Amino acid sequence: MSESLAQRLSGVRNQIKLAAEKAGRKADEITLVAVSKTHPAALVSEAVEAGAVVFGENKVQEAEGKIAEIKNVEWHLIGHLQSNKARKAVKLFDVIQTVDSIELAERLERICLEENRQDLKIFVQVDLGNEETKSGVSETDLPKLLEFIGNCKCLKLLGLMQIPPFFEEVEKVRPFFRRLREIRDELLPDGKLSMGMSHDFTVAIEEGATHIRVGTAIFGEREYK
Repeated sequence: MSESLAQRLSGVRNQIKLAAEKAGRKADEITLVAVSKTHPAALVSEAVEAGAVVFGENKVQEAEGKIAEIKNVEWHLIGHLQSNKARKAVKLFDVIQTVDSIELAERLERICLEENRQDLKIFVQVDLGNEETKSGVSETDLPKLLEFIGNCKCLKLLGLMQIPPFFEEVEKVRPFFRRLREIRDELLPDGKLSMGMSHDFTVAIEEGATHIRVGTAIFGEREYK
């Protein structure tokens, strides 16, 4: 018999606890972002009933219906944000994790002012793998972007986020998580770290992740239309 969503969620929470203990940390220091992309609102409701309180969506369009239907939870945008979807994202999401340029930060700040949104929590997405298919600001350009955000009235910087290269062997991803933590320690000492997904979140926690983005391990395989 296959596991229920509640059982899978409980299993992920247990893994978080074990990884945190191994790193000498507390499990409640880690925010679990349940990645509900491609899954229907009914399944998100099931996750809410099982105790999930923070959800991640990749696409503004897809998230819109779910956000309208499911209240009293926190919604994070974890996919690349196209500039033409920025206004809608500002209206919908509690947190945007993928700010990766001064241009995008500038646009979000302007929209917040226009829409009378006093604060928008964001993460800056950093690209350490130099993969063409992934977004993110380079390590070189990061200080300029952080400085710009620091002067914004509405954007509230929570920390740094990354999507490292995928490796079957999870230990190979550890250096990427470690490097992001070092960058955070140097440039943003109080900042949070959003890193780690279904197959590598335990390693991310050992390296200091404060937010992990877990989809498949909770919801099962993605449903593509």
